[in-house]
Amino acid sequence: QLQLVESGGGLVQPGGSLRLSCAASGFTLEHYALTWFRQAPGKGREGVACISSNGGSTDAADSVKGRFTISRDNAKNTVYLQMNTLRPEDTADYYCAVRIRDDKGGTCTGWIYLREYDYWGQGTRVTVAS
Repeated sequence: QLQLVESGGGLVQPGGSLRLSCAASGFTLEHYALTWFRQAPGKGREGVACISSNGGSTDAADSVKGRFTISRDNAKNTVYLQMNTLRPEDTADYYCAVRIRDDKGGTCTGWIYLREYDYWGQGTRVTVAS
């Protein structure tokens, strides 16, 4: 059974850091790009960052560029999101997702389009507050 499981969320003060993990099971993640999304209270889900299947290409939303870094360890079937200099507006539920049916060749092409994603994790909550 294909599954994505996020972890690493929590409460952090503004300016702090967290590292989220997305562990895949039931399939080999190395064949696919993976994207992190987030959904703040009362808002829609938005793309945060994407990493290609081999890790050679990444992209991120302007709001997190320079603060968040996406990476992957294919040997561990896991993708990470390192979040630094966190702000209150980063408070959200964070989800990882993968496109299987149309995998875009393992690239991040069109990564922001939610409807293209086949599998989602259950989410992990990040709260940035003092």
